[in-house]
Amino acid sequence: MDKNQFLQKSLPWTYLVTDRRICGDRSLFSVVEKALRGGVNVVQYREKEASTRQMIAEAGKIHELCRRHGALFIVNDRVDVALAVKAPGVHLGQDDMSLPMARRMLGSDIIIGISASSVEEAQTAEKDGADYVGASAVFATPTKEEAPALGLDGLAQISEALSIPVVAIGGIHRGNAADVMAAGSSGVAVVSAIMAAEDPEEAARVLAKAIGSAEGYPVNRR
Repeated sequence: MDKNQFLQKSLPWTYLVTDRRICGDRSLFSVVEKALRGGVNVVQYREKEASTRQMIAEAGKIHELCRRHGALFIVNDRVDVALAVKAPGVHLGQDDMSLPMARRMLGSDIIIGISASSVEEAQTAEKDGADYVGASAVFATPTKEEAPALGLDGLAQISEALSIPVVAIGGIHRGNAADVMAAGSSGVAVVSAIMAAEDPEEAARVLAKAIGSAEGYPVNRR
């Protein structure tokens, strides 16, 4: 199965972005594993404070958890860490390494996602060879304080402008996930809705159900 076939088969995405700071007294790994048991099928390891050595160790453990559960593992920003643990995917922000440079380093088989907050950024990402776009922030959120909210209309505009999957992030939870999917998203990415939940497994299960039951989400973009 090639990369594009895998992407289509795995949609819609219940996509978890990690944040150890809101795990409370639980370990990062226990929260991630519970989320995977609940139905998360993509995990993005996002870490901005740990040493490179620690990141490689943690990324390797989470990659293995994802492998056991049949989920896609993605490393945020750090192409070197992704290479070290043989991650199948990398997610880059607008201020991270350029997509063409990352592609040269990673090769054609690795999934690369790009954050975009406008139609223009999203179209540039697709033109440069992104495999998916993370549209953010859809709603106001503490983790994206500097970014104006796209709203459902802005998300729909990005989704309609692209032929690759669009994953929505920012202020999304079980109560609005269906509306987000109806706006053209191929998946929903969350941080606190699962990482900070009292029961991450149940939170993931409820969110995955809301995403999976949405009608008309675009799976045949390629």
